[in-house]
Amino acid sequence: MENEFIEPWYSLDWFNPVTLRSFTWERTEILYALFAVPIFFLIRWLLRQRFNQKLPVAVTSKDLKSSPLNLIRLIPEFLLMIVLLLVLTALARPQKTNEKVEQWTEGIDIMIALDISQSMQIEDFQPNRLEAAKQVALNFIQGRIQDRIGLVVFSGDAFSLAPLTTDYDLLRAYIKDIHFEMIESRGTAIGSAMAVVTNRMRESTTKSKVCILLSDGDNTAGNIDPITAAELASAYGIKIYTIVVGKEGLVPYGKDFFGRPNMIENTIDETTLRKMADIGGGEFFRATDNQALAQVFTKIDQFEKAEIKETRFKDTSDYYFIYLQWAIAFFLLWLLLKSTFLSNVLQD
Repeated sequence: MENEFIEPWYSLDWFNPVTLRSFTWERTEILYALFAVPIFFLIRWLLRQRFNQKLPVAVTSKDLKSSPLNLIRLIPEFLLMIVLLLVLTALARPQKTNEKVEQWTEGIDIMIALDISQSMQIEDFQPNRLEAAKQVALNFIQGRIQDRIGLVVFSGDAFSLAPLTTDYDLLRAYIKDIHFEMIESRGTAIGSAMAVVTNRMRESTTKSKVCILLSDGDNTAGNIDPITAAELASAYGIKIYTIVVGKEGLVPYGKDFFGRPNMIENTIDETTLRKMADIGGGEFFRATDNQALAQVFTKIDQFEKAEIKETRFKDTSDYYFIYLQWAIAFFLLWLLLKSTFLSNVLQD
């Protein structure tokens, strides 16, 4: 990794507080020793003052003068203190770390097969079964990320309404436009719907392929047996979730002359859809109201999460050598001045 600081080692910017705060320190405990260095030199100077041998010289009071020039004798000591401070700074290992995180997801291919037969107008869901199914499908799409989703609708026949796509705005528009008259032939062709799903997904190279089939009745139309269609889908690696919507017994269907709901007898056979889910390695669900249907799609959403992969790159640059070079420079200067008259100036 290239150094972010382009200044040469002798630049004073290396001692800028902003620069120092930008570092991370590998051995922060050494930084505490910086405070001990001035204390050490102060104690050292006091001990010298007390115990150094003094030469008695008799002078008159008028000749006893103190000059600021006498302080130059402290320059070598001051330089040596700076050397120690710089060495400790280098030992603390100032560093700059740049961590990059790359994430990507491996999406899932999902086909939603939706029953639009006349019985989906039954109003045991609000406002009816089809509209409730459309709403949860819209919510389901809203929560997906980078998954390709397609739509198949069926009643007496089946056709692909939308191919696998990540254009979720387009999918939502298609779902909102679904109505009962899209297919003229009556009945419930579950096997045909499963065959259309398989045809749409058979060339997919995605690791995870999922079909969510929602219906409220038995297979009463089409020329393909649902179990055979499920086995074919399973052979192409398609996981099948099946959902039966509706209550058994008397359910409201339309209104009479006085605006009161007509009650009709409704029976549901779960056997076929249960077996299809078992063959497809998925799960069977039964929903009897809007809330239960929403919970089913929430569960499927949790089951089929796209795999998020993450790679982290951590680049670390060391800057200890900058302060080590400063320490060497001050050390050489200390050696030079140590042997000169500066260190031999008579103390008061």
